[in-house]
Amino acid sequence: MKTYLDTMDDVGRALSDEETKLAHALQINGRASFQEIARALGVSDQTAARRWSRLRSTGKLRVLGLTDPLRLGDSSWVVRIRCTPDAAVSIGEALARRTDTSWVSLSSGGTELVCAVRARGPGLREPLLLQKLPRTPQVKDVSAHCLLHVFFGRDLSSINKSGPLTHAQVAALSPRPVREPATDASAAVALDSEDRHLLDLLARDGRAAPADLAAATGLSPSTVRRRITGLGAAGVLYFDVEYHVDVLQQNFRAALWLEIDPARLAEAGSALATHPEVPYAAAVTGTANLYASVAVTSAQDFYRYLTGSVATLPGLRHTGTTPVHRTLKGPGPYLPPTS
Repeated sequence: MKTYLDTMDDVGRALSDEETKLAHALQINGRASFQEIARALGVSDQTAARRWSRLRSTGKLRVLGLTDPLRLGDSSWVVRIRCTPDAAVSIGEALARRTDTSWVSLSSGGTELVCAVRARGPGLREPLLLQKLPRTPQVKDVSAHCLLHVFFGRDLSSINKSGPLTHAQVAALSPRPVREPATDASAAVALDSEDRHLLDLLARDGRAAPADLAAATGLSPSTVRRRITGLGAAGVLYFDVEYHVDVLQQNFRAALWLEIDPARLAEAGSALATHPEVPYAAAVTGTANLYASVAVTSAQDFYRYLTGSVATLPGLRHTGTTPVHRTLKGPGPYLPPTS
């Protein structure tokens, strides 16, 4: 069984300037109409639609409708799996085929897999795959770190920090805030079967037309629009841009595992979230309590970043790094072009 990333062969090694602008627009508003995108980018509706069609058909990127596990009462984990080099790729590909993993990467010279896993249900339930991995002879060690708080990520990526669009273009594309009845943000949002069906469809294609979603769910187009708006306002649904693996392999990527003084964890995480090199940062359980992914243009740039911005983080006690060699599944960071 091949994954989406395996089936796309006609992929260029980089996004053009025009494609990058469209990617930035879609990261801001994944369901913006072609008319809205065209108006913001200063092109025709047909041009915006044609560029999106080309990006989607060649597999360079797609828009996904994703859900926040914490708002649904689920738990998320970052899992590190140390295994023998000869088995790393096959184990990683098996992990990528699982529906409870959102991303999987190969790191540390091909001896470690890192993946994001979702455990359904309330409380800190152990992800199902953790019950099976230790039985695999090639797996030497497994550690799981529960996600506690996201400082940067979710519907934001590094393109939001350093993308090509102007402040005026970003403002024009940003969705208007929707007022919803006040709810307890810590309480899990209850979904009915129609919500779940709609979310499953959006997870495959975040830009699916309301008419198509209505036909698949049995709801009316107006009800589909209203439910998408309501799920977004409740913090359940958000939209993200997923880049093809070949687009991601052009840069130096690494994972940071930082040990921070707990009293300064929020301060350090907030500071890390502002770094243009960081597409994702979160507080996790474990001695290394702050996790981040980093995308830069070269190992030399990573060294400068590590000895500069990272070294000055408040409350830093210890720094661990693992280079990412290959992405097997999942959305990845935008890397601004070098001058």
